[in-house]
Amino acid sequence: MRIITREREYYSSLVSLAVPVALQGLIAFLVTFADNLMVNSLGDAAVSGVYMGSQIQTLLQMLTGGIGSTIVIISAQYWGKKDVQRMRVITATGLRTALAAGIVFMAAGLIFPREIIRIFTADETVIAEGAIYLRWVSLSYLFFCVTQTLIASMRSVEVTKIGMWVSLASLVVNIFLNYVLIFGKMGFPALGVKGAAIATTASRIAETAVVAAYVFAKDKRLGLRLADVFLREKPLIRDFFRYGLPLVAGELVWAVNMMCNSKIMGGYDAAVITAVSVANTLNSLAYITINGLASAVGLITGKTVGAGKVELMKEYARTTQILFLGVGLITGAAV
Repeated sequence: MRIITREREYYSSLVSLAVPVALQGLIAFLVTFADNLMVNSLGDAAVSGVYMGSQIQTLLQMLTGGIGSTIVIISAQYWGKKDVQRMRVITATGLRTALAAGIVFMAAGLIFPREIIRIFTADETVIAEGAIYLRWVSLSYLFFCVTQTLIASMRSVEVTKIGMWVSLASLVVNIFLNYVLIFGKMGFPALGVKGAAIATTASRIAETAVVAAYVFAKDKRLGLRLADVFLREKPLIRDFFRYGLPLVAGELVWAVNMMCNSKIMGGYDAAVITAVSVANTLNSLAYITINGLASAVGLITGKTVGAGKVELMKEYARTTQILFLGVGLITGAAV
């Protein structure tokens, strides 16, 4: 019994899949980080407000991450069997679920922005800035859910670079619009944190348009069409929630943990919250690295199981455990 696999295909697939996914996660993270960084000159209250306002985005990101992982893991098995029709049903189920979550989160951000920010801090200056940011950025949630679900559907057919390029385009748009709208350049008024939120929303809409055009018009592997969004098949829907709920729950537990930390830090003044927002950047980078590796492993494992290569899958699993241990030690030491 081999402890570490010698199959070159495993390592080449791992690198080719994990690197684009990790880079896409990094770039997506930088979209939010750019808001924090570029409002820095507006003072601690603005930075803290954006940080607190982005807590709901973090929760939604973890939720959609769990939905995306479910799509990849289940669809990968059918990809191994080349059963594309069932993959479309899984994608459609994930898309509808993500859309429902996006609608709920968007409505909460639009209707109760001050009440949500008040959960994390009692500082009225931070609440005021955070509420402005949250109300406008919540308009992006629906588009974010669509984008992440469609990117996950592409990962399930081993197309990972599209997510990276879409996120990169979104980052460029976000930084440019931040510069224009936060500071009032090119004839636009200086909108401060409101400008940062509008820039983020615009970049999310742009990335949704790009990825939707690719998935529905150009991609030939999955061959998804708009009408497929309504596909239903009870056994597959049951499997989606059966295997997906533990994944989503795990992501939500981690998100709630992060939000509780923000709640604790929210009891301090704006300067402390600003420092915490910077420190949490390192934690996010470590998470992104491990998540990229986990997504790649999930796809490789599912595809191997779907192809009926159970013994090879066990060999891959042992190798994966060692790799995760190594990555954990390295990133832990770095942080």
